[in-house]
Amino acid sequence: MEKSQHMGMNRTGVDISPMLSKEMVKDAQAYSPRAMDGNKGIAALERSYLQANSSVGSVPMPGTMKGALKSAGQKLAGRNPEVLINKLGERLAYERTGVRLYESFIRKCEARNGSARTPVPMDQLRRICSEEAEHFQLIKECMEQLGADPTAQTPDADVSGVAATGFMQVLTDPRTSISQCLGTLLSVEMTDRAAWELLISLCDGAGLDQMSERFRHALRQEQEHERLVRQWYEDAVISQTGVGAKSRASHSSQASKGGDIAH
Repeated sequence: MEKSQHMGMNRTGVDISPMLSKEMVKDAQAYSPRAMDGNKGIAALERSYLQANSSVGSVPMPGTMKGALKSAGQKLAGRNPEVLINKLGERLAYERTGVRLYESFIRKCEARNGSARTPVPMDQLRRICSEEAEHFQLIKECMEQLGADPTAQTPDADVSGVAATGFMQVLTDPRTSISQCLGTLLSVEMTDRAAWELLISLCDGAGLDQMSERFRHALRQEQEHERLVRQWYEDAVISQTGVGAKSRASHSSQASKGGDIAH
C-alpha cells in the first residue's frame, strides 16, 4: 500500500524558524487591517453584507401547467412545495457530482494498480459509481413527477456545487494518495446519507409514500457505500503504520463490539 506520509523538507511550520516567526506574528498583530482600524471598519462592512437579506438564487416557478397545478394544490393544502423541490435539486446536483468523484477515483486506482496495491476492490467501486448514477436518475424522475424542472438549479443545488469543489480538487489532484481520496469520499458519503434521511422525512410529511419508499431503497444503498468506504479508508491508513493483520483484525473486532466507532 502506498504511503501518503513521509518525512521531507516541509517548511510550513513556525518551528523551522523561531526568530522570524516571532517577527511575523508581531507584524501581523500590529499591521493587519483589523488591528489598524480597531475592527470597526471591517466589522461594519461585513455587517452591512450580512444584513442585506439577499439569498443564493430562488426555486424556479413551475414551467409546465402540470407543475403549476401540483404546486397550487400543495399551497392550498398548507404546504410549501418549494422546500422539497429545493432539496431534490440539491440531491440531484450532489449525486451527479458523486458519479464524477467516483469516476475520478476509479481512474486514479487503475493508474496506480501497476505500482502500488490498493485496498479497494474495483468491482465494488464501480458498483457504487453505478448506483450513484441510478440515484441521479431517480431524483430526476421524481422531480418530473412533481412537475419540477430538473435542469433548473435550485439555491441549495448551487451551494452544494460550491461545497463539492473542494472534494473534486482532492480527487483529481494527481498528487493525492488513495487513502487521502478515501477520507474525502467518506465525508461525501456521510453527508449523502444524512441528506437522504432528510428527503425521506420531507416526503413522509408531504404524503408522498411511494416516493419515500424509493428513497429508502437509495438510503440503504448509501449506507452500504458509507460502510465500505469507511472500511477501505481505515485499512488504507492502518496498513501504513506497519500494524500487522492480527492487530488490525483485533481493532475492527473491538470497535464493532464496543460500538464506539460506527461502521
